Amino acid sequence: MSSAGVEQLNPDSVSTTVMETVNGSHLFTIKGYSLAKGMSAGKYIQSDVFSVGGYDWAIYFYPDGKNPEDNPTYVSLFIALASDSSDIRALFELTLIDQSGKGHHKVHSHFDRALEGGPYTLKYKGSMWGYKRFLRRTALETSDFLKDDCLIVSCTVGVVKARVEGPKHYGIVLPPSNMGQGLKDLLDSEVGCDIAFQVGDETYKAHKLILAARSPVFRAQFYGPIGNNNVDRIVIEDVEPSIFKAMLSFIYTDVLPDVHEITGSTSASSFTNMIQHLLAIADLYDLGRLKILCEVFLCEKLNVDNVATTLALAEQHQFLQLRAFCLKFVASPSNLRGVMKSEGFKHLNESCPSLLSELLNTVAAADKSLTSGQSNKKRSVNSVLGCDTNARQVRRRT
Repeated sequence: MSSAGVEQLNPDSVSTTVMETVNGSHLFTIKGYSLAKGMSAGKYIQSDVFSVGGYDWAIYFYPDGKNPEDNPTYVSLFIALASDSSDIRALFELTLIDQSGKGHHKVHSHFDRALEGGPYTLKYKGSMWGYKRFLRRTALETSDFLKDDCLIVSCTVGVVKARVEGPKHYGIVLPPSNMGQGLKDLLDSEVGCDIAFQVGDETYKAHKLILAARSPVFRAQFYGPIGNNNVDRIVIEDVEPSIFKAMLSFIYTDVLPDVHEITGSTSASSFTNMIQHLLAIADLYDLGRLKILCEVFLCEKLNVDNVATTLALAEQHQFLQLRAFCLKFVASPSNLRGVMKSEGFKHLNESCPSLLSELLNTVAAADKSLTSGQSNKKRSVNSVLGCDTNARQVRRRT
């Protein structure tokens, strides 16, 4: 039927069948591998039974091979259906774990590749999928798969299921979550608050349990072994009141606060500055999501005027992704001179002088990718930065 014909259909009802897999995995450890050798071909070591997709499965390892003709050249590895069921279609992955930590696992997988014949069908209980010649035993025994006479096998099963989607016969509309707004209203009303923070000339009240649920630092401060749950007032130093207020707003709502509303300013530079300070306090109180939100915002708003201060912040607090993004931004030939003229660069030079060497290397690497005249370019970069190759400041000739 043509697409035009489909568009003209006006059915009384519709439905959709979705083919998908229900996935699960099992880790099987074999200790004392050397004691299993000599069992003879066809003898196996079995994992515990595990369930995936409503069916039971088990891993079978044959230290002397599954078939006599392979004995004892190869080890065999299989996954078997352990349920009393038939015609189960599934995808499989068998992995022999590299225990050196290098990640060079031996993987045989149906997943993430085209299946010419479709999923594998297991006809009855005891049906198997796997490899009679999974690995030569001599190769296994001299590899990083075997450590302290121990092997580790990972198995993933994806059971194929069909799910029918039909029209909903009810008109109930699911409203969006408003839990964050409810908690924010609780904070603003100060109902049930049991802790007050003195921040400069401002006082902010909050709830210890909510703070502890959101921040490991507050949890330790109020409920840890050396914490004090009886404290009802805390003085916060070296933090602007608006910054602390913004952090409290995030703790209760889980979204980046409207900093314009908190500060009353519409200046983009003051907005960025506040996000920088908010990132620092998020690090102080270990608010992981807030840190990521602030880093994303700063990356999006990066320019020649704020990149130096942002880079200094990233260096001091070890925000590695933000740091790398800032270095890449500065390394752009179109940005470098503008950054050098900014007030933030003076701050960067004073607060993080060790960064100049890395900045020089980043710029030089960018130049190298753009031109084959590497040595001449590096000298031009040095003159722009006013540094020698060890990032020591040198006096320009006049």
